[in-house]
Amino acid sequence: MYRLFATVHFTIIKVRGLSLSNIITAVTAGIGKITLNRPEALNALNLSMVRDMTRALLDWRDNPEVEAVAIRGSSKHGPFGAFCAGGDIRFFHRASIANDPDLEAFFTEEYRLNHLIFNYPKPYIAFMDGIVMGGGMGISQGASLRIITERTKIAMPETNIGLFPDVGGGYFLPKCPGYCGEYLGLTGKVLNGSEALAADLADRAINSDNLQDYWDSLTNNEMMSVDQRISRLHSVIDDSRLPENDNWLNPEIDKIFSFDTPSEILRELEKSSSPWAKETSKLLHKRSPLMLHVSLRQIKLGRHMSLADELRLERTLVQHCFYTNHLQRVGAQTETVEGIRALAIDKDHSPTWNPSRIEDVTKSMVDPFFESPWLKDEHPLADLK
Repeated sequence: MYRLFATVHFTIIKVRGLSLSNIITAVTAGIGKITLNRPEALNALNLSMVRDMTRALLDWRDNPEVEAVAIRGSSKHGPFGAFCAGGDIRFFHRASIANDPDLEAFFTEEYRLNHLIFNYPKPYIAFMDGIVMGGGMGISQGASLRIITERTKIAMPETNIGLFPDVGGGYFLPKCPGYCGEYLGLTGKVLNGSEALAADLADRAINSDNLQDYWDSLTNNEMMSVDQRISRLHSVIDDSRLPENDNWLNPEIDKIFSFDTPSEILRELEKSSSPWAKETSKLLHKRSPLMLHVSLRQIKLGRHMSLADELRLERTLVQHCFYTNHLQRVGAQTETVEGIRALAIDKDHSPTWNPSRIEDVTKSMVDPFFESPWLKDEHPLADLK
């Protein structure tokens, strides 16, 4: 019989006078369970949450009583309903303006967490109900079983805030069919559950009404081995409420997003008369032109990189996003801080991108993003294998 114990890590916030932990962990019947518990922010990750998750996963990795891990999010209605909306972008904005060292610590430790999950030696099951975006993808795409529902909304929307698809995006997006990864990384298109399955960003579907039963099934039947309980989840067919995927993997994606620059992609889109091409062109015109160029190169490079090397590249890129010294931009002058301002601070949804047009971005603006500001042995992620 497995010992039952629970841990509530010490990431505490105040919500309407109540103290709530942002991360709740428990071990029951050989399964380590994590609940993201920051529902008022759609479980957006802050530094304390990253540290608490890392601590729990490292503890469980070396604990023979823990044979597998399961993770879920929570909403204002209780467990499930939202998984994780990404990193805490309001913190990014505030920390960048204040030159807070926790900003750099966040990305270093978040990317380490992503690496840990992708390389976890025990089964790691992600219940990806509701919003799964940005950082939420980083803590779910490395799972050995990725479960979605009819409420799932998946995206890598970073170019909308002047960032790039990080948290391993340059590693897992190229593994989508054809050039779908380039399309998703540049446009930030939101996928429903069926579309996520078609893009190889999920493995199984469960009707949201049954989530709690499946979650409980991992620990309720101790007469079965952990492997047997997980195998039952792998064989689930419970997708009757999934929306149609509407054949969203348009053949034009491979034809157009195989090009090497956003300028070429935009030209091809504008040659097409299809509604899809017109809508895609409209989306790209809303994104940061500079970060479209950076993101496309990142994803193309990621097709031929190991996870460790790709995460090291991301750490280099994100450093330049907040300290764009080669363009004499820091703080509020950077694309990233301006993008966050427009989306989440002032909420005017009118960022002032610089340059403002995709065709005005030059190679000399993009190349320095890919040059590490650290010596090889001094890179914050130098030790990742």
